[in-house]
Parts: sequence; C-alpha cells; structure tokens
Amino acid sequence: MEIHQHNESQEENCHTGSERKSHHSDQTKSNLISRLNRIEGQVRGVKGMIEKDTYCDDVLNQIAAIQSALNSVGKLLLENHMNSCVIERIQEGDFEVVKELMTTMNKLIK
Repeated sequence: MEIHQHNESQEENCHTGSERKSHHSDQTKSNLISRLNRIEGQVRGVKGMIEKDTYCDDVLNQIAAIQSALNSVGKLLLENHMNSCVIERIQEGDFEVVKELMTTMNKLIK
C-alpha cells in the first residue's frame, strides 16, 4: 500500500468540531461511486436470477463476486481513511481514533 501525504489545499478537514465528514478527492469519489453503481447492478442481476429460478450455484457465484467487489470498496475507503483522517486526528492528539478504527476493522473482517 502506498502512503499518501494529506494535502490540505485539495481536501477539507476530516472533522470540524463535533461534525465529522470525509474528504475524498473528486477522482476517489467518482471511483467509489462507479464501483458502487456496478455492485448495485450486480445485486439487481442476482434478484433477477432468483426471480427466474436460476440454478443456485450460479446465483451463489454472483453473490461471491458482489462480496468481493464490496470488499474492494471497503479496502479503498479504509486506505484513504487511514492516510487522511486517522493520521490527521493522531497529529491533533486525538488517539481515540485508534479505538474507533479497531472497532470498524473488527466489523469489516467478521
């Protein structure tokens, strides 16, 4: 994984006061939305397969592909989060972000 320096001029802060927000670049946001649109189409496809009584193994293979695609989106978001929000909050002395990150990681790797 490549480490990227947080660039204040291109992106907003991770959080302002009690309000927390992401600050993805337009390219990252576009990439994520494109991936999610494809996943959404795959889910609709699986629904159609079930409606048409498609062979179970074929449906299960499509579900596996969807899970893999969602994992890829999660990895991309996690990498960006760690390289921006987490680093920024640690630099500000907010070490609670590590506990928050561990809770999130535990949910991701269930």
